[in-house]
Amino acid sequence: MLEFNENEGIVRKTIFIEVILPLAISKTYTYRVPHELVENIAIGKRVVVQFGRSKIYTAIICLITETPPALYEAKYIIDVLDNEPIVNEYQLKLWQWMSDYYLCHLGEVMQAALPSALKLASETRIVLNTSEEIDKSILSDKEFLIVDALELHPELSVSDISKLLGQKTVFPLLRALFEKNVIIISEEISDKFKPKKKAFIILNPQYKEAENRKALFEVLERAPKQLEVLLAYFKLEKQQDEISKADLIETSGTSASVIKALIDKEIFIQEDKVVSRLSSVDLEDIRNFELNEAQSYALQETEQLLNEKGVVLLYGETSSGKTQIYIRLIEQMLLKGDQTLYLLPEIALTTQVIERLREHFGGQIGVYHSKFNDNERAEVWQKVLKGEYKIVLGARSSIFLPFKNLGLIVVDEEHESSYKQYDPAPRYHARDTAIYLAHLHKAKIVLGSATPSMESFYNAKIKKYGLVTLKGRFGGVKSPLIEVVSIAEETKRKTMQSHFTSVLIKEIKEALERKEQVILFQNRRGYTPVLLCTTCGYTPKCINCDVSLTFHKSSAKLHCHYCGYKQDILNACPACGSTRIEQKGFGTEKIEDELQRIFENARIARMDLDSTRTRNSFQVLLNDFEEGKIDILVGTQMVAKGLDFGNVTTIGIISADSMLNYPDFRAFERSYQMLAQVSGRAGRRAKQGKVIIQAYDTSHRIISQVIKNNYEEMFDTEILERRNFHYPPLYRLIQLDVKHKDISKLVVIANSLAKILRAQFGDRVLGPEAPMISRIRNYYIQTILIKVEREGVSIQKIKEALQQILIHFDSQPVNKGVYMHIDVDPY
Repeated sequence: MLEFNENEGIVRKTIFIEVILPLAISKTYTYRVPHELVENIAIGKRVVVQFGRSKIYTAIICLITETPPALYEAKYIIDVLDNEPIVNEYQLKLWQWMSDYYLCHLGEVMQAALPSALKLASETRIVLNTSEEIDKSILSDKEFLIVDALELHPELSVSDISKLLGQKTVFPLLRALFEKNVIIISEEISDKFKPKKKAFIILNPQYKEAENRKALFEVLERAPKQLEVLLAYFKLEKQQDEISKADLIETSGTSASVIKALIDKEIFIQEDKVVSRLSSVDLEDIRNFELNEAQSYALQETEQLLNEKGVVLLYGETSSGKTQIYIRLIEQMLLKGDQTLYLLPEIALTTQVIERLREHFGGQIGVYHSKFNDNERAEVWQKVLKGEYKIVLGARSSIFLPFKNLGLIVVDEEHESSYKQYDPAPRYHARDTAIYLAHLHKAKIVLGSATPSMESFYNAKIKKYGLVTLKGRFGGVKSPLIEVVSIAEETKRKTMQSHFTSVLIKEIKEALERKEQVILFQNRRGYTPVLLCTTCGYTPKCINCDVSLTFHKSSAKLHCHYCGYKQDILNACPACGSTRIEQKGFGTEKIEDELQRIFENARIARMDLDSTRTRNSFQVLLNDFEEGKIDILVGTQMVAKGLDFGNVTTIGIISADSMLNYPDFRAFERSYQMLAQVSGRAGRRAKQGKVIIQAYDTSHRIISQVIKNNYEEMFDTEILERRNFHYPPLYRLIQLDVKHKDISKLVVIANSLAKILRAQFGDRVLGPEAPMISRIRNYYIQTILIKVEREGVSIQKIKEALQQILIHFDSQPVNKGVYMHIDVDPY
């Protein structure tokens, strides 16, 4: 399109851009570029645009064109925010693939991908960064006004700031303040991931002189316990350079209060230093480690298969030394100058891996996860963009970072369900997305696990992926002994104590006597899952969801684990007035409570979602457990992931049946993975561990396969079931959750949709059915499942046809008020 400028007497081309807005809209949107901004335009830069009547957003340029939109008049962009693109071509291709594959909008992918600081909108909240001292002399007049207003009001929206300054766009000003570290974007304010700190004790330098030291001994003669600590200090001083507070307490046999008294007298000085989570011996191994024969062979095989296939599944049992192989592969990438992405299922649960890699690679490694606040996430984004970080360690969201020359992706514990994003869209799987990301960059990808997912192992079996097997535990540590105990048998013999068999009680007692640690696993949080009136059968349920409320002793309330609703505990049944209310079932809280009654002197702690909510609570728990301040750790699946403690010798699985009997086609696979991973926490270093599995069905094939450590037998039996009943990895699943507040309307609408889908896809369509929890947050749910065979059918054509059906379905007035959740690969 050409435009004549009367003042300059020349004809100029009019430039249009297509942008991605951070909204759930089905298309990109076209804007016109003012002539004065044309030279600043580039794909991947952010622009400030108006969308709708008054909303202002930052959007990403994805296309530059001279063709105006045919159906509407393009508005002008307001401003260009960046000097250089913040999103590269690889990312835009990845976003488009995710939008197509996971049947979601491009704007939803953008919303998930960018840190909040990079996608400001009218209603974004801004607060002052109180952790930094603000130098107001470096601020412009308008920046000064914004800071002044934020000192009076703790939080302002972008719209508020716009009104304050009397100008339409304030994004460049906010960007400048953000870069000066003056403001924080409040959408993403969260606790910073804290390093581990350890207390060290130093003798006051004045007592280095002989005369002062003699006087000190005379003073402390009247305080024999303090004198003991001082003598213990001098003894340790001869053996080691630094003396930790914990070592001094252990050597002197006194308490922390005695050391505090010496600090108060200024005889000792306490210094808190950041330390690694691994012992110095382990760090020495990591700095100068040599691969054993099995690892060397596995590394060679991995390198060869990566060149042939591009994707390799490294199948190595727990503690076999997979991390050392990853380190060798990463070293090769550094020599080439390529970047590496190391994916972990949950960053907070894998602190030790972070420290291990940081110790080896130092400042070249960046960490990216949701525990960082938005300033930090944006900073990591910029450093990856500039190539300052050669290695990025992160949770699933780190696949969105702007890598330029990605050479290797490592997906550790690739079987973990944490890699799957369930809400909101895009409902992606980080492992599968990482494989496509590697394909875009022509990079290599290693999937590591002791208990691989059925999908990955199947792909390795059919030679789509390379398969490398690593047997044996590193350092010759023996695998734990596993004993299965019948709950039914012990109940009959009346040898059960609360929820614990006599065998488990005996093992815990012996471990405590040996000063060893114990981990107990129960995959349900709270105190009791169900309260029941024994007179009329009434059970309290959530007012918003079709689910019974769980009693939490810590809050003395009944909680809904789906929407967060809480209510007071019942003293009498509201239905019949009876006071005979019984607690049925048990969660981690109750296990902790009952254990304390049996082992009165044991130090017991709980690790679940409730106990790790507060600031740094997870780190405190890990530190205390590692330093031996906790004897027994009770936890949910959190305890199965990433914990590596040398003094844990006994593991107890309280109820294996609860996992095995879960109504899901992946129940047996997940149970095997969970039981094997929890068992792998026992005897990680010099000592052989012991695992006690409590179950009613002690002869269950999954339990026997865990005991034999026979993953392949589990895979063979499961794959046969999956083939017969049309489930992954032989079939693909697309799940449609249809939601409405009116149950009668929902049933009619869901049946109508299923009928249309059956006309198109035949008997591949199942449902609609009410799921196990059929109402969440006052929305009733009906689920439709589409099963598509992998062979002989184009999944892309199926998805395209499905999208057309859903667009037509949404446009019908009769379907107003319906929400649709599409989940591709819902597992």
